[in-house]
This record gives sequence, structure tokens and C-alpha cells, in this order.
Amino acid sequence: MPRKLYLEPHFSPEELKSHYRASQDPVESRRWHLLWLVSEQTTLTQAAQVVGLNYDYAREIVREYNHNGAHGLRNRRKDKRPHQSRSLLTQDQCAQLLTRLQTPPTDGGLWNGPKVAQVIAQMTGVEKVWPQRGWDYLKRLEQSLQCPRPHHRKGKPEAQAAFKKTA
Repeated sequence: MPRKLYLEPHFSPEELKSHYRASQDPVESRRWHLLWLVSEQTTLTQAAQVVGLNYDYAREIVREYNHNGAHGLRNRRKDKRPHQSRSLLTQDQCAQLLTRLQTPPTDGGLWNGPKVAQVIAQMTGVEKVWPQRGWDYLKRLEQSLQCPRPHHRKGKPEAQAAFKKTA
């Protein structure tokens, strides 16, 4: 017969259930759910199976809860990297970029992701902006890559004009 699992009485089973239901983070929610099931006299093996966790990881969660209480159940992955804004440009800078996109680029070609990324790097003072971010801003500002259709090098303009008239 397995050894009985002991939970420190930091919270009652009803409080564990309310924490489980109120949690917004999926990782923390699973941890609260596991503890609630264990507090309801379910074995750790069964509770881990219901929640979808490995037995050893479930034991680690119970150990952390017994030592640190609710603080031991926090999702510490959020603490490792600070939340930062995904936007490189402010609203004013976006407006400036939009007016800049109305004029042709300095090399005389068409606007594309790498060219817009260079302009963003100059505007923000960042050393490097990835070309994908330039393309993201082209789409965000509802500017499409305007590119003429390719022409076949052996195509005859007279035959093409005749085809256009019949179509």
C-alpha cells in the first residue's frame, strides 16, 4: 500500500477549488487543480493522470506547495523575461512612416520588408530591425508590395496586344 500523501493545511479544499477556477494562467490552474484533487482524498497518481501531468512533476508541485504555500504554485516562467511591448513604433512614428511610404524609396525601386526595416531602424535609432518587422509594418499600414506582373522575355508585344483585344 502506498504511503499517504500529506498536504500542509495552507488552504481548505473549497479554497483550493476556488483558486483553481479563478486562475487565469493555464499552468497555475493545472497545479491548483492537482492540489484540489489530492485534497479530496484522490491518490497522487490518479490526480496527476486526470490533470495530465507526470507523477514526478506532480510530486514536485505538492512538495513546493507544502514548503512555500501559494507562492510555490506560481508560474515562474513569466518572471524570467520581462513583458515588453511588441510594437517598435509609436502612433506618431507610424504616421511618419506612412507618409514616408507615399514617396518612392531612395534606391528608386519598390517598398519591401527590408527597405521598411531600414527606415524603422533609422527612425528608432535601433542598430538592426529584422526584415520581417518591415513587412509586418507594411501590412499593418495597409500598404501592399506593388510589383508589376512578370513579362516573358520571349513575349511579343504585338501578339499580347492582339490577345488583350480579343479577351
